[in-house]
Amino acid sequence: MLTLADQLAEWLEPGAQPFAVATVVGASGSVPRPVGTAMAVRADGAVVGSLSGGCVEAAVHAAALDAIAVGECHRETFGYSDDDAFAVGLTCGGSLEVHVQPVRPGDPDDPAAVALARLVTADVGAPAALVRRLDVARPTAVLLPDLSDNPLRGLVDDGALPAVSAQVAAVLRAGGAATVHAAPGVPAGACDDGAPEEPVTLLVETRLAPPRFVVVGANDFAGALVRAVHLLGYRVTLVDAREVFAAPRRFPQADEVVVDWPDRYLAAEAAAGRLDARTAVAVLTHDVKFDVPTLRLALGLPLAYVGAMGSRRSHAQRVQALRDEGVTPDRLARLRSPIGLDLGAVTPEEVAVSVVAELVAVRYGRDAPVPLSRTDGPLHAATGTTPGTTSGTTPSTTRTKEHPRWT
Repeated sequence: MLTLADQLAEWLEPGAQPFAVATVVGASGSVPRPVGTAMAVRADGAVVGSLSGGCVEAAVHAAALDAIAVGECHRETFGYSDDDAFAVGLTCGGSLEVHVQPVRPGDPDDPAAVALARLVTADVGAPAALVRRLDVARPTAVLLPDLSDNPLRGLVDDGALPAVSAQVAAVLRAGGAATVHAAPGVPAGACDDGAPEEPVTLLVETRLAPPRFVVVGANDFAGALVRAVHLLGYRVTLVDAREVFAAPRRFPQADEVVVDWPDRYLAAEAAAGRLDARTAVAVLTHDVKFDVPTLRLALGLPLAYVGAMGSRRSHAQRVQALRDEGVTPDRLARLRSPIGLDLGAVTPEEVAVSVVAELVAVRYGRDAPVPLSRTDGPLHAATGTTPGTTSGTTPSTTRTKEHPRWT
């Protein structure tokens, strides 16, 4: 739901039609999208987002319309069947558990509508977290800036609060989306009728500030890389000490263009706490007086990716210079140089594709990517997780639907 917040601004205006949000809350096997992926369906049938790239969309659309009519949440499981794969929906062999929640725009008593309305008016880059109960029929949602005031108290009873708060805090630190579980919880049906207590199940969706990508060197290769990385959602900074080349008009898709010595800029950003384990740095200057100081500093920081452009010869010379500067072998092993995957790239745009491909491979732990046609392993990373996320999903007890209509 959180991933769609910015696209639902018009749908949330007072007097707008009700809609329902279907969110992936569990996944196993080979599935197209991870936990937290969402699709919204309005009462008139309009759609925003996608869950699976097409294979279960029709069934989810019908389930969302039913949720709007009934006014309650429910869960669906779509999986693979050897006997009738197409009827079930996911012919790729995985299974998706989907939570469907109705939303009434402008209704102050609808917590999801209130939380989403706050999200669309907040700073897009500001961190946020949305937490919902999955084990109850009533719509729920709490928007969390942090856990300092125990804002989860409105979602769970006091018995489950400590365990749930600890798990939610862990997801907030890691980012991404995950389900968490704790017991005891609210009795089934949310009423004290002697029924056995069921575990509390929450979906935690987080939105962190965009990861950073620092491009060192103002040239045509840098321009192409800025454009390519921008598409992945990074906050892109281009830095070069040469003012005549580091002109903002040359790099319109960079979030900022900085005229400074790259190593001095990185040191200041690190000291200010603006670089983290998701940050990537690409050194494209081809100039030892910029390359070596910048790489020496970058390789000493806990960054996600450090790459440098150059030929095999220039790479060897650069590595020797870094050794002479005291850079240890374990840090040198983190350097991606020559930068990018071996795609035979020549033009700046092609080189940018090779760098972005390597960045994605590193992000998902694929250190030596090969064509998918030559592999037989899983197509995706561990199901239900994305980089920096925590997966606490458990198998669902919801029966697999073999028909597109939810009843």
